[in-house]
Amino acid sequence: MSTLPQPEASDVIRSTRLAFVGPFTELRVEVFGVEEMQRDIMTDGEGNFAFPLIGNVVAAGKTPVVIAEEIRTKLAGKYIRDPRVTVNFKAPTSAALAFQSMAVSVDGEVKKSGSYPVVGRMTLMRAVALAGGITEYAKLDDVVVFRNVGKQQYVGIYNLGAIRRGNYEDPEIFPNDVVVVGDSPQRRQFKDILATTPAFLSPLILLAREF
Repeated sequence: MSTLPQPEASDVIRSTRLAFVGPFTELRVEVFGVEEMQRDIMTDGEGNFAFPLIGNVVAAGKTPVVIAEEIRTKLAGKYIRDPRVTVNFKAPTSAALAFQSMAVSVDGEVKKSGSYPVVGRMTLMRAVALAGGITEYAKLDDVVVFRNVGKQQYVGIYNLGAIRRGNYEDPEIFPNDVVVVGDSPQRRQFKDILATTPAFLSPLILLAREF
């Protein structure tokens, strides 16, 4: 096997990851007790929206809870003494819900570990770039992708340097994948599986376990 198998639709649906706001996402924003600040909005093509008194709100890649806290902070004191703000997804269609739940986790020796929304086609190099790129001493030859497909977990081992040189294609990354760059506690759980030659000429694809 030279490539990781693609996840099935059910793998995304049963994900328990947080839902993120993206472009053209419908939200219900409410500031308790302030009628003119209870409204339905839709984010623009970049995932932003305008809100009274505070102007532009950058929402893309954030959860509704994070957005509510940002709005509360901007309103507090200056405009409203003790605002109570809630932000929720409007009753989403199945397509919108699938979009909101699309996220990939990037961990290890990157500058900003975390979960990032998958918008459009995502590749391994782009996922690492979203996490701020690698740290100064990260190992380019030791990048691991964990993916659950059906009742099996697969591991793909990649070499970023080899991808940059064009030795093989930059692999596509799917929602719910976990990307680990270099060393991390999560990676050490699979130390026996990953005790192999770095993937200089081609990626190494292994079956980690069956559920």
